[in-house]
Amino acid sequence: MGVTRQKHAKKIMGFYKNNFQFREPFQVLLDGTFCQAALRNKIQIREQLPGYLDGATQLCTTRCVIKELESLGKALYGAKLIAQRFQVRNCSHHKNPVSGSTCLLSMIEDGNPHHFFKLSFLKAHGKCSSISFEDQDLSNKVKRKPGIPLLFIIQNTMVLDKPSPKSLGFVQKLQTNQLVPEYQKQSIVELKEKEGLVKQEGEKRRKRKRAGGPNPLSCLKKKKKKTQEGQEASTEKKKRRKRKRNR
Repeated sequence: MGVTRQKHAKKIMGFYKNNFQFREPFQVLLDGTFCQAALRNKIQIREQLPGYLDGATQLCTTRCVIKELESLGKALYGAKLIAQRFQVRNCSHHKNPVSGSTCLLSMIEDGNPHHFFKLSFLKAHGKCSSISFEDQDLSNKVKRKPGIPLLFIIQNTMVLDKPSPKSLGFVQKLQTNQLVPEYQKQSIVELKEKEGLVKQEGEKRRKRKRAGGPNPLSCLKKKKKKTQEGQEASTEKKKRRKRKRNR
């Protein structure tokens, strides 16, 4: 694996780890296009991908993808066998299966809470099959959603696509505190509770004592208080003055 490609992947992985909380094992969604390409090109994705992403990975697919491969007949029988080896993630189409591209797109809705990667196969030359066209359309739709890394296989070479403009714009809004996704809010609350930073109800905040100068009231000059004898003498004088006037 080239040093330049590995540095490229490491830089992009840092972006998703720091801004979208991607953690090992990385969940990689695969579709029928890739399964067929892996069979034809003898791609050892299970062995190569962890080294490229510098972390443990889990390859997974959905029941709709397997159903789609089954409906396409014997030509994709080998691709179906490959897809069945991956972990099958539950989707919302148990009773009414949909196309593989529609199903995978639904798996990354609502901010991609399960932190899925999307893995696709692209041909460098030649005409693509109908499945490849669907896969290209799916990749374009994925790029319109923030926080979803795209992995491509081009001529047996893995390439981690750079963050889409949607992901870059989303991170810029986060940095300016204009937007906080709900799953991040919940994660922050859970983390604070775990660390004991959230105060229980009824608990009063303790005011910090600030170091300051002397009390300004204590600096005022004390007023001279009249003694009780002085007050009695002054009242006696007033009474005498009143008597003289009355006479």
